[in-house]
Amino acid sequence: MNRFRRALLTGLIVLPATGCSAESRSAGPDLPQTAPTGAQDPRAAAYERNLYQVAQGGRYFTWYGCSGCHGGNAQGARNLGDRAWVHGGDLDQVYGFIASQHPGTPAGYGSRIPTEQLWQITAYVRNLPRLTPEKRRRQDADQVGEPQGSNWTGPVQ
Repeated sequence: MNRFRRALLTGLIVLPATGCSAESRSAGPDLPQTAPTGAQDPRAAAYERNLYQVAQGGRYFTWYGCSGCHGGNAQGARNLGDRAWVHGGDLDQVYGFIASQHPGTPAGYGSRIPTEQLWQITAYVRNLPRLTPEKRRRQDADQVGEPQGSNWTGPVQ
């Protein structure tokens, strides 16, 4: 019986810890300092498959005013919620387009948004086809009171 209790206790400790890997967070020097090197950049999985990074990208999407052109549900000027990518849908292509200058903007976002946040926004945009409208609305509700594009004062550090 003692062996059973020990195994049960071990399982109760290990099982919850394994469920958190989809939301793991990194705060060390291993954060990306450069743009993606290509469609198969090994750093991509740490962003695209991590719910925390995707959620942060959604937050920055709102903070930096992307919804001004793309709409709150990302279906404005360019519908980001479908799989029809005009400028290419690979990670490096989406990142490059976000970082480049857009019509009506004074400079490319790559010079105004920190690299890690660009990675997070890219992960969010690439995950949009998988996010239901309910999840998008929930994220909007979670961000009430946070900075929006209309009152943005600069990169979040």
